[in-house]
Amino acid sequence: MTQEKIKIKDVTPPTVNPKTHKGGTDRFNPGNRIYVRAAKGVYQQLRRRMGWLLMLLFMGLPWIPYGDRQGILLDIGQQQFHFFGTTLWPQDLTLLATLFMIAAFALFFITTFLGRVWCGYFCPQTVWTFIYIWCEEKLEGPANKRRKQDSIKPTAKLIGRKILKHIAWLTVALATGLTFVGYFLPVKSLVVDFFTFGTSFWAGFWVLFFTGCTYANAGWMRSIVCIHMCPYARFQSAMFDKDTYIVGYDVARGEARGPRPRKKDPKTLGLGDCIDCNLCVQVCPTGIDIRDGLQYECINCGACVDACDETMMRMGYDKRLISYTTEHKLEGHSTHIMRPKLLGYGGVMVAMIGLFFYLFASVQPMGLDVLRDRSQLFRINNQGLVENTYTLKILNKTQQDTRYSLAVSGLEEIEWYGPQQVSVAAGEIFTLPVSLGVDPYLLQGNIADITFSLTREGDGHQVQTESRFIGELR
Repeated sequence: MTQEKIKIKDVTPPTVNPKTHKGGTDRFNPGNRIYVRAAKGVYQQLRRRMGWLLMLLFMGLPWIPYGDRQGILLDIGQQQFHFFGTTLWPQDLTLLATLFMIAAFALFFITTFLGRVWCGYFCPQTVWTFIYIWCEEKLEGPANKRRKQDSIKPTAKLIGRKILKHIAWLTVALATGLTFVGYFLPVKSLVVDFFTFGTSFWAGFWVLFFTGCTYANAGWMRSIVCIHMCPYARFQSAMFDKDTYIVGYDVARGEARGPRPRKKDPKTLGLGDCIDCNLCVQVCPTGIDIRDGLQYECINCGACVDACDETMMRMGYDKRLISYTTEHKLEGHSTHIMRPKLLGYGGVMVAMIGLFFYLFASVQPMGLDVLRDRSQLFRINNQGLVENTYTLKILNKTQQDTRYSLAVSGLEEIEWYGPQQVSVAAGEIFTLPVSLGVDPYLLQGNIADITFSLTREGDGHQVQTESRFIGELR
């Protein structure tokens, strides 16, 4: 009997190159601080512009006025969510759920196509971290200087610079906390009340809470959040494939690495294009070496790409030794962009966007709830009619005072006891008790289906709500 050997795959993790992790630094240890060197280049310029744009949008949107209030106000107390000319109510929150689903599938689509560009260019943790690093560079100097200063006994001048740095950090953090809470409370009165100590306990608590979170996350934790806390870094591998664009190092071109004279041909020295300057490690905000291969800590910010391109230009070599590429391309194969997984995510995302606009177009500008009096099924009034009592709740979801007319159908010769035209203020829930009377001889049974109609005067827009009319029990 012929015995066939079972093929096995060696999954032993590769030995870490000691050249890329000098001194045995454990980058997974939160106690090891990463001094991020500033990088210049096309991707860092794009990242900075995107970061400042997102920051300005976040800080500025609550201050845009719309009528007698701010344009965006998520008023949880009143259960009204204002987006300029549109007001959403709790019954419209299926829109919010749909929006979250669109965001999720958009993230899956972008990750499958372009890797973790969300982390590198759009994530609030990244944006605020780079703003804090920018403050650090302006007040304490570049990365090498900061590393040296932290290893010696501090001087009075250095202490003063550090105090200024922390003041700048706290200022950004406080502005962030006030702005975030300002999406839920009127931001103008919030700012005035906060600095005059007139704010409520919970409003002040949440401002200070988000201030502390921003200061801790962007000032102290930084890459710890990306490496140890962010769930996206853990499940991104489920969306990656060999055609996903990632930041990658061209091993075939770069190895063997090593220093060399600028005018010397590296091939004659048996070297590749990588001069082992370690700039790609120094500019990385998570402290990894991209030359060790794809790692989940990489946030695709492109800092190492710009740093390497600058070095290649100085050496007179071709750029893109480190680049946005795919594993297939690094292996010498062609990249397939249109693939089933990417098309699947894109198709679901487009379907969810269509559903969102359908639901948004279906949002009613008014609402009518009918509550039947359950304490008394019916009564016979002084006219001999069977009478039922109802409480109508009329919701004006628009931002203008509106007049409505009410009607009921389903039975013949219904007597309406109460007003049938009402005016409801903008964003108000108007409660109206009414009674209906019906001749018992016109009732075909004990229970009859009836329909209440609410019509908006002016354009005739109408909503209907069904209820029951209970007659004499026979």
